[in-house]
Amino acid sequence: MNKFSKNVKLLFLVISIISLTLGSCKSKNAVVNVSKNENRKSVNKIIENYYNNKNEFSTLYIKASVQYASEKQNQNVTAEIKLKKDEQILVSIRFLGITMAKALITPTKVSYYEKIKGTYYEGDFSALSQLLGTDLDFNKMQNMLLGRAIDNLNEGQYTETFTDQVYRLDEEFDGNTKKSFYIDGNNFTINKQEITQTKEERMIQVVYSNKKEFNEMTLPLTLNIDSYNKKGKTEINLEYNNVSFNEELSFPYSVPNDYKRIIIK
Repeated sequence: MNKFSKNVKLLFLVISIISLTLGSCKSKNAVVNVSKNENRKSVNKIIENYYNNKNEFSTLYIKASVQYASEKQNQNVTAEIKLKKDEQILVSIRFLGITMAKALITPTKVSYYEKIKGTYYEGDFSALSQLLGTDLDFNKMQNMLLGRAIDNLNEGQYTETFTDQVYRLDEEFDGNTKKSFYIDGNNFTINKQEITQTKEERMIQVVYSNKKEFNEMTLPLTLNIDSYNKKGKTEINLEYNNVSFNEELSFPYSVPNDYKRIIIK
């Protein structure tokens, strides 16, 4: 496969793949644990303050630079992200100003095409979830882009530590998967979220920085994604260079007639 084609696909799918991995285990319903009642009050207050943050907008436009680096290769592209809250996300990947790939993501459907090999995919989340062996949904993708917690924090049970003005919430370890959420003690936004999967020998870490307070929400303008597995380390950096809220956006997406459909079984 052409290396550029392979990288474009990888960069384009980073949104879904990272969201998939971070959301790979369903959250457990909160369980009362007598031995942790005192700590539980602190956790509940942290989560309450986190969800009190503004998150009120209808649309979001982002123009971003994307850097991808692995032990074998590097790639720089630009990404245009259009988001209609809770309804659809359109991602366009460009190289030297030319659109090389597009994806349209809705709560029920995932569509993607790339130009170099002339292929496309259309299907629901169940096919991709089955392929990757984990749960995937629209909200996980949306939250990752917005610097929001991938999981619903009200549905988990956590222990809490406080260091250097940062709260760390560790979800109870289920024997294979450990999740941690790092929340800023000053504004209760997410600084970092990470997951370690023991059996798969992999770890994903997403760090949010360069946060800017808009009228609609506080949005991180820098996303650093580090992935570690048996094959090595992958680094992906997204810089939001241009951001605007509540503009009227169009979501044009159409697959050329001669493209070959990819079937996931």
